[in-house]
Amino acid sequence: MSPKEEKTVAAAPAAAVAAVLPPAAPSTSAGAPAASVSVVGDEEGTLPTSAPAPPPRPRLPFPPLFGRFSFEGVEVHDPGLKNYLFLDPVYLPHSEGRLANHPFSKTRMHVVERLANDLMKTGKFTGKKAKALKTVRDALTVLAKQPGANPLQLLVDAIENSAPREEVTRLQFGGISVPRAVDSAPARRLNVALRNLAQGAIQATKGPGVAISDALAKEILLASKGDAGSFAVARKEEVERVAQSAR
Repeated sequence: MSPKEEKTVAAAPAAAVAAVLPPAAPSTSAGAPAASVSVVGDEEGTLPTSAPAPPPRPRLPFPPLFGRFSFEGVEVHDPGLKNYLFLDPVYLPHSEGRLANHPFSKTRMHVVERLANDLMKTGKFTGKKAKALKTVRDALTVLAKQPGANPLQLLVDAIENSAPREEVTRLQFGGISVPRAVDSAPARRLNVALRNLAQGAIQATKGPGVAISDALAKEILLASKGDAGSFAVARKEEVERVAQSAR
């Protein structure tokens, strides 16, 4: 084989490799600066921000009370009771004794459950939590029939109108007992309001043919309007009238 033919055979594989590989980047001259590559990131230039943001987490709806009554739009207008009216969305208001024997645990108990507990203080409902909760549920169902009314908002308004702001205590001066008017604590105001609402419903059932759920619904409806026909509102006005005379 001649030297010319050997050069042709040796150049053939080199041409095939050059056809497969990509062309090399042009080299810069000795005096020209190299091209800079910029990365889009934060101000410090540490992390790139080209990655897409994660999708927002979906907002789950509030569970309705007993599967029927919505918590949307329920507001507490009394600033003194706002921190004590526990109205977190819950399906079944039953703490199952988890808050028993703990100081100030009633502030973390749902207000609907506390109303059911006040109904259990009578002989008919003693020890029957499920029956008391069913009575409250039936009463809220009756209130739901009112046009454009939220039963939970009516309950909150009834508590605000039934909570006394002043009470009477007795101070001992030597051997003399003197009545004096004192301001009621917010926790006690809520306790007295719930107790009077339950007592008013229980007393209304002493007549024949009156269901406890209907009596409780009527008591809550009258108290939400501030009507003196409500037992709880009448007791509040009587206590405040006596306290005003003892100032």
